[in-house]
Formats: sequence, structure tokens, C-alpha cells
Amino acid sequence: MHDINALIDFDQQHLWHPYSSIIDPSPTWPVSAAHGVRIRLANGRELIDGMASWWCAIHGYNHPLLNQALIKQMEQMAHVMFGGLTHEPAVELGRRLVDLTPESLDKVFFSDSGSVAVEVAIKMALQYWQAREQPGKHRLLSLRKGYHGDTFGAMSVCDPVTGMHDLFSGLLPSQLFAPTPSCAFDAPWDAMDISALTELMEQHHQELAAVILEPIVQGAGGMRFYHPEYLRQVRKLCDHYDVLWIADEIATGFGRSGRLFACEHAGVAPDILCLGKAMTGGYLSLAATLTSTHVAETLCGGSAGCFMHGPTFMANPLACAVSVASIDLLLDSPWQQRIGAIEAQLKAELAPLASHTAVAEVRVLGAIGVVEMKDAVDLRQIQPRLVEQGVWLRPFDHLIYLMPAYVIDTDELGALTHAIGQVIADS
Repeated sequence: MHDINALIDFDQQHLWHPYSSIIDPSPTWPVSAAHGVRIRLANGRELIDGMASWWCAIHGYNHPLLNQALIKQMEQMAHVMFGGLTHEPAVELGRRLVDLTPESLDKVFFSDSGSVAVEVAIKMALQYWQAREQPGKHRLLSLRKGYHGDTFGAMSVCDPVTGMHDLFSGLLPSQLFAPTPSCAFDAPWDAMDISALTELMEQHHQELAAVILEPIVQGAGGMRFYHPEYLRQVRKLCDHYDVLWIADEIATGFGRSGRLFACEHAGVAPDILCLGKAMTGGYLSLAATLTSTHVAETLCGGSAGCFMHGPTFMANPLACAVSVASIDLLLDSPWQQRIGAIEAQLKAELAPLASHTAVAEVRVLGAIGVVEMKDAVDLRQIQPRLVEQGVWLRPFDHLIYLMPAYVIDTDELGALTHAIGQVIADS
């Protein structure tokens, strides 16, 4: 690697990082390599990664089988347009997604990223109702504390307080929002939890194209886990009021919650399903939006005669090939036992932190561990302290959380939970 100081200096002056100010940028740590669950910094320090690179590197870094899948595909072709052409990696990935998801979801649209998968889902819903000659059904109903991406359609269904609505007031489509589900995943079901959403659907179903939500786990909007019965009720309401249901499983897909897909906790299927992140094992950006034959054929039977979307890098062969390898690697592994062991260790080692006066709540589901603080976390202060302890975490808002690779061992996971405890104790 080039001179580290020169690299950092150029980065600070010219490169914009996620959710950062170019005027007063946050510190960054140059990375030279990554293997397994460890990130090697340019200065030689190794960090145990508790983030799986924003939840996508579920097999860890530099996995030989995934590397080989890329090399093999690269020797054939790195990319070819999907307009008028097809290829084996796309067909094989589509086959796996159709086989693994609910039987009703048998049509697959590939795109570049999670945000775009949500845009695709929204456009599918809107075009579906146009084709049914009901253009008045053009709004979406979402949940507070939800997060669906940073593009405009996706932003419009993110939490109206934390989801950048104020910055783009008057420019985002006007959507409806139900309160955050309050009934916890493992608590007794309270029928009142669905009452507000029921009332909104009763009042607005004639203008609703779809309900969109993150099933079971609300991710970047607050890392909250809610009761599976909520999803069953959403499915019933959507059927009753003739409204589509979009499930955003970009964060939860491929095992993160303890089931292959979070909707499985409730035993229900959406009309449209968004997948991404872990699909490629963290190697390349790729997403998919699945829907039913009914939705797809109705949509294409409208005046446009086709679905009006087509990303340049749609179904990129490299991304599809590594996705096939990643899915096969996951399914051939004892992933359920691994996630169960991660969950048990997180519960045991994070639970004592709940008694700290600065902690509001500790919660764990699958390979997700969350320590919610009473006050907002100062990222500039806490992240260097975590790095000094040899771990990589990226807290946000009031949350210090873990979403490690499934291959992490007990000592590595213990180092992460210990580091969290240490920074809280020192705060």
C-alpha cells in the first residue's frame, strides 16, 4: 500500500464516505486485506469484524470457494448486457431463488443494489394497479422506524422523522405510516398492536398500492424485533382490502434472523419480495425483486406492455456466479446451528449489560445483538476506542450492535462482546 499518511490525507480531502461531512470528515482506517472475520489495517493491526461489512459478508472475507467462483466466471465473461441476452449464472441464481422462496414467488427481476430492489418493487406495485385501471391506488403504507434505502422512492417509505424526509420536504412522494410494532418478538401477542395499521388500511385502502415493511427485524431504522403475528395480520389485511404486500428482506434474507427468510417466522408469503446484501456473500453488489405470476402478468398486460425498468448491470454474470456459490455454500453448511450458537452466546454475554445505568435495553435475535443506549452514541469517540481493542463495529444513533459473519468462532465473538462491555463501562 502507498504511504499511509498520504492515502489518509487524499481520502480526507477528496473522498466522501457514507453519511459523512466533507467539511469535517470522520476518521477512517486504511485496510490492506481481509480474511475470515478479520480486517487487516495498513498499519498491521487486525480487527475482528462484528459488522460483516454492513451485514453482507456472511461467510467472512476471502473465502476460497467464492474466490474460485469469481475467477472461473471471469475467464468466461465479466459482464454482458441482459437486454436480449441471458447466461447460465443468471438462470442458476434465478432457479435457486425461486426454489428457496415461497412457491407463489416465481418471477425474478435482478438489479444493482438493495435500494434499487425497493424502487423496483414500488414500481411493480404502481404499474400493477395502472394495469388494473386503478391509478388512484398510488400510495404506500409503511412503518415508523423502518428503513428501505436512500434513493427517492425508498426514502419516501423510510421513517418520516429519521429518514431524511425533512431535507427533501415536498420532493418525496407522500406516503402513510403506521406506528412501530411494539409487541416484541418473544412476548405474548397483543392484538392492539395491529389496530393502528388496520385503521389506516380501512381509511385509505382505495388509494393504497402496497404495504411495505421489513419483516420481523427493523434494521437501520432502529434494530427492533417484532412479533411474527404482526406479519400474519398484515397478510390478512392486504388480502381483505386488495392491497399488495412488499417484504423488504434485504437485511434479513439468507439466515440472519435464524430462518432463511424472516417471513418464515410467521409462515406467510408477500406479493413482492426484495433481496440483496448477503446474496453475494459480500463480494459484489446485486439485488433481486421477486413477485408472483399474477402480479407480473397483470403488470405486463397493461398499456406499457412490459415492466419499465432495466439497469445497465442487471444480472451481472460475476455477481450472479458468486451469488450461486454463496447460496450453495450457505445451504451446504450447518448455518442454523451456527446462528443458534451465535444467538445463545450473544444472549449470555450481552445480557449483563442491561443493568448498566447508561443502557436502555439489550435484545438478541439470530445473529443480531443490540445494545440500545439511553443517549446517542458519539461515534467519533467510541469507534477509535473499539479499534484500540482490536474490533470493528459501527454504532449509530443510540445503538451499539453486532451482525457478524456466521463463521465467527466463540473466542472472536467473545472479543466483540467484551469490547462493547468495556466501552460502556468506561463511558
